[in-house]
Amino acid sequence: MRVGGVATVVAMTTYKTNKQRRGRGRAGWLVSGVAVAALAGLTPAATAGSDARPAWRDCSGQEIPEGMQCAAIEVPVNWAKPDGPKVRLDLARLPATEPARRIGSVLGVPGGPGAKGIDDLKHTAGDLTELRRRFDLVAYNPRNTVWRDKMPASCMRPGTSLSEPHTQKEYRTLVAAMTKAFKACQAADTTGLFAHMDSLSVARDMDAVRKALGEQRLSIMANSYGGVPAAAYARLFPQRIRATYLDGTLNQADGWPDQGLRTLPVVEQVFTRFTTWCAATPACALYGEDAGAVWRKLLRDADRTPIPVTTPEFGEGKLTGWHLRSFGFSLDPGPGNARWLSFAEAVDKARNGDGSGFASFALGNARVWATPGALAMTCADDRGYTGYAQLEKVRRQAREVSPSFGTAAFDALGCAGWPLPVANPSRPLPARGLPPFLGAGSTWGDYVWTKSFTRMIPGSVTVAYDGPGHALYLSGKKCPIEHATTYLTELRLPEPGTTCPAE
Repeated sequence: MRVGGVATVVAMTTYKTNKQRRGRGRAGWLVSGVAVAALAGLTPAATAGSDARPAWRDCSGQEIPEGMQCAAIEVPVNWAKPDGPKVRLDLARLPATEPARRIGSVLGVPGGPGAKGIDDLKHTAGDLTELRRRFDLVAYNPRNTVWRDKMPASCMRPGTSLSEPHTQKEYRTLVAAMTKAFKACQAADTTGLFAHMDSLSVARDMDAVRKALGEQRLSIMANSYGGVPAAAYARLFPQRIRATYLDGTLNQADGWPDQGLRTLPVVEQVFTRFTTWCAATPACALYGEDAGAVWRKLLRDADRTPIPVTTPEFGEGKLTGWHLRSFGFSLDPGPGNARWLSFAEAVDKARNGDGSGFASFALGNARVWATPGALAMTCADDRGYTGYAQLEKVRRQAREVSPSFGTAAFDALGCAGWPLPVANPSRPLPARGLPPFLGAGSTWGDYVWTKSFTRMIPGSVTVAYDGPGHALYLSGKKCPIEHATTYLTELRLPEPGTTCPAE
């Protein structure tokens, strides 16, 4: 996870160079769609609303856990027009290993948006063997993954390279550029999905999966951005939820600015961990100095005089303080503190005019978060600023909370100019009819998000993981997985205040 304005980067669309990309391990979010698309083969798709059950067959492909079965269903592109065009959603399941004691199905809701739930299940199967005793573990590839694989090439052309607007005129210029890019993407779209990737639509897809499974009520495991459709499902179908486990999930109901403002104090705390570590570590490039003061001076200097850079991927560009605040620092120090060592070296070079340590990641993200095809998966969930006045207000609050990282949020800037109505506006989540939820999150990052979500639902508990990480069950963290298994199996929550030690 990297700091991102008033939000922490968790979206799978975050750009990484080839050297920075994570592998296909449990926590990898940047995944290829080719292998998974082959899993379901030519399995016929059941249609949402019909009485037909999907035809389950053994999955084919690489890295398939033993016993995994695949199928598919079709759902309306536009749920307001159920007889209109359809989109095919691939499903996978690992049947319960103790069928005589089977409780039902647990549906995994992937993050991103754009991550494939079938990939998640493939990589976590070995860590969820206890849960699988009593449940079928079910995964699906949401509609935004279909979009990701089929979107027109024009939708991946950035509308601009993001930067921080400092005047109403600059903001209007940004809005105009993004509106033009969004409209061009929509015009090129042949799937119809551009206008229908909001999380209310995704939640209706989830309910179609429930019907296809023959379940009266769902048990849900959601991670990261998957919390947004999980909240939408709770809003639309509270009576159809048996249990919900939320892992590092966003609280869209509270609004994106509030989520960012909650996170920034945590980012400052982790940054203090970094500066303390650097002061005690001769290998740190800023050893012997006040690393925090060096960083903040670099930000001020870069805002006044941007640092010129050249990259193989993006050519020439300039790094402002906004680029550095948004994409510079990693909350996870990495093995042997390797990421923090690299960060300190990059800061040391940048203050001397060499921004190469930040260039590719910062310029790449500034383009990706202005890409209409990627943003179409999330803007309809009310992610953009309502106007320049809100941007100014949130930026002022962010800088008060976090002198080192408070700034305009790149995701909200990217959604400027969204040409369609916000289909899923942020608003309070009614708790009536919902069972208590279980949450889990890292105290180094997303715990505050998940806690703000679960406290909307009476009786819920959020487990604190005392270490860096994100989407803990995808990372094989044993303690959170044990609590999730107990809760989903027995509907028994841990005591409030429960903490898992770092693993």
